Amino acid sequence: MYVCICKNVTDHRIRETVENGARSWREVQQLTGCGTQCGKCACTGKDITREAIRDELNAAAEGLAYAV
Repeated sequence: MYVCICKNVTDHRIRETVENGARSWREVQQLTGCGTQCGKCACTGKDITREAIRDELNAAAEGLAYAV
């Protein structure tokens, strides 16, 4: 879905940006331009960013899990 029409940013692009190392809304903004023009998409962009970061951290934690 398109999150930022002004900068042509989708939720997929936000998630991809997080997968590639972005760890904050500010970093996502800098890399995608999302929320930097009219700002109407900022809340949705932040929510998607938080969710993507949480998913990445959970995946990393699962990768570290080991059997005792």
